[in-house]
Amino acid sequence: MAVLAIREDSAPPPADERLRRLSVTLDELAAAVCERDDGALARRPDAHNWSATEIVCHLRDVEELFLTRFMTMLAMDEPKILAFNAAPADLAAWGIGSAVGNPLDPDRWADERQYRRHDPREALSAFAKRRGETLVLLRRLNPAEWQRGGLHPTRGRITIADYAVALSAHDANHLAQLHRALAGRA
Repeated sequence: MAVLAIREDSAPPPADERLRRLSVTLDELAAAVCERDDGALARRPDAHNWSATEIVCHLRDVEELFLTRFMTMLAMDEPKILAFNAAPADLAAWGIGSAVGNPLDPDRWADERQYRRHDPREALSAFAKRRGETLVLLRRLNPAEWQRGGLHPTRGRITIADYAVALSAHDANHLAQLHRALAGRA
């Protein structure tokens, strides 16, 4: 799975564009999932890449994580934000220690949460619910709240606006991956 870069050399798009991008994902995801049978959705393109079902489960779980991040950044001043696939040294630097593995490991989630056994339509429904909650929260933000942020272990300060852009890029990345999986390509 690729790590998404957050561009630091440009400002995030306006709030309405961020919200529009986050809104279209659900329709695109639903169209891809609802047209296919369970066998097609469960088929991995190869041994190293996720099936469409696993991708939908991942999007569902990441949505819950991002919603929690947004709420935390609104409730607290500059909270520390645990990153996906953080290195043991990053965890140790934050006082977490390296004896405990990073709980934010997408492949670990897929394995431990048994994504392959999930019903893709139920996962889609759960994603839709969480994305709806995310959009309600973000639509209520004033300009100052969009600039509230948290501290990322390697990137430094990241705002809610930055994370909304990253979430829409994450969506686009996994929608493309889902279409490749359905076509049998990695």
